[in-house]
Amino acid sequence: MPNVPDITLRDGATIPQLGFGVWQVEDDVAETAVAQALSDGYRLIDTARIYGNEEGVGRAIAASDVAREDVYLTTKLWNKDQGRDKALRAFDASLERLGTDYVDLYLIHWPCPKDDLYVETWKALIEIRASGRAKSIGVSNFLPHHLQRIIDETGEIPVLNQIELHPYHQRADLRELHHQYDIATEAWSPLSSGHGLLDDEVVAAVAQEAGVTPAQAVLAWHLAIGNVVIPKSVTPERITENLAAVDVELTPDQIAAISGLERGAATGANPDEVYIDLWG
Repeated sequence: MPNVPDITLRDGATIPQLGFGVWQVEDDVAETAVAQALSDGYRLIDTARIYGNEEGVGRAIAASDVAREDVYLTTKLWNKDQGRDKALRAFDASLERLGTDYVDLYLIHWPCPKDDLYVETWKALIEIRASGRAKSIGVSNFLPHHLQRIIDETGEIPVLNQIELHPYHQRADLRELHHQYDIATEAWSPLSSGHGLLDDEVVAAVAQEAGVTPAQAVLAWHLAIGNVVIPKSVTPERITENLAAVDVELTPDQIAAISGLERGAATGANPDEVYIDLWG
């Protein structure tokens, strides 16, 4: 079983550096996939209210031979639940769907700055953490000015910011700010799936040199530069293959080659343009 390294967060908690994401995975499929992931050796599971699969994730964890305290479970507050009272109720509902009395990490999914509730929402997460029902709290899709505002107005620094990050979109500005405040960087869409990254000739060359798959080469690059990474797959072979990336050691030249692919090519939404009623 691969030995997944941990990263120590600014609050002293540790998070596995490579985990398993379930975005766009139906509830029953998520249950099956998470069950395999846990069996393979994944210990970080990342879900969200809007994914519609918290129940399946919870069932898989409950049925697993892995003790709950050995699973690092993350879920996220959806946009329509921003604001103190809604956030507190939404968190309770997530715990009920997950079938657990705590999560290891709770995130604000998007800042939704046009609605101007994210500071109030962050204060609600601080309350939740104080209750002990979320061991750590953080954010997702926050840009530097969103991060700076919640830090300035509350004095509380998120332990982690989950953002779109892959070799075509490396987020140097955010990673620098994260380093300044000791905020962990977690990459969603780490393989930029469907946008040609895994067919890139540079990635292919590095993979061939290292004797690994293109996906493993990219995931090893993330690990080498310090990112927490949560690849998603429902294909059994790929679930296993992705985890094996923790045993891949790239050379400095190989890391530099992949780092040279920066294009500023975001595939997701601009966080400044996301508002509460944009999606369901």
